[in-house]
Amino acid sequence: MDALHEVAVRVATRAAEHVRLRRPQVFDGTSNEGDGAVQSKSTPTDPVTVVDTETERVLREMLAQLRPEDAILGEEEGSEDDSLDGVRWVLDPIDGTVNFMYGIPAYAVSVAVQIDGVSVAGAVVDVARELVYSAALGRGATVQRTDGTREHLACSGVTDVSMTLLATGFGYGSRRRAVQGAIISELLPQVRDIRRIGSAALDLCMVASGAVDAHFEHGLSPWDWAAGALIAAEAGAVVRLPAANSTSAQGAATVAMAPGISDDFLAVLRSAGALDPIPG
Repeated sequence: MDALHEVAVRVATRAAEHVRLRRPQVFDGTSNEGDGAVQSKSTPTDPVTVVDTETERVLREMLAQLRPEDAILGEEEGSEDDSLDGVRWVLDPIDGTVNFMYGIPAYAVSVAVQIDGVSVAGAVVDVARELVYSAALGRGATVQRTDGTREHLACSGVTDVSMTLLATGFGYGSRRRAVQGAIISELLPQVRDIRRIGSAALDLCMVASGAVDAHFEHGLSPWDWAAGALIAAEAGAVVRLPAANSTSAQGAATVAMAPGISDDFLAVLRSAGALDPIPG
């Protein structure tokens, strides 16, 4: 487990360096959507940049050297094998691509390794802040800062749903967004406040650190949650995940929450219909 954790941190940190270097080379402070640096994926509002694809290649090349026998699932290049058996690396080269495009400093590189579909180690690097969140199954979660210091993570001690600072995100399709908007209108009066950071991986790490009390979102893909959810769980959060072979189109809910509110918060989500899938 320690060896897998070490590889996850190493490759995620190297990829984050690439992202950090390339942004000022590719973007000039705007989104630059007209010059070929940005393409659309599922909808016109769902972007992928040249740096996303470059960074996934950096990750894949490092893993090919360090773990040549392992399978890989990446956001941009997918996977050659849909099987969950054995060891699989799950990669998100830039989680928070829209933030990255616009220069909003909330985007991350996420690397997880799963065995038989269960995350056993992972790292999420907050690129702009240069924070390295990581965890190994049963070993706890930490954040490493730029000065080299490492701090153990523990989620918040909140016990009252009405005092919950909730992080969430929205899909790219208009139908899913309409349903999500209706759910948010029900939840907002019942919690302290809601934050939409723009990176699910960072949301989950913020649950781990206690910066927010809970996170929920529909339609995440495995690369969005595979590392962050493990980090949150190892920091003490109660986590509910989609199936390891789920797709964004199925619209399942991902939930992570501080243990002191978990039962009551799940009841609130259930009442708002927020635990039901939102296909799209």
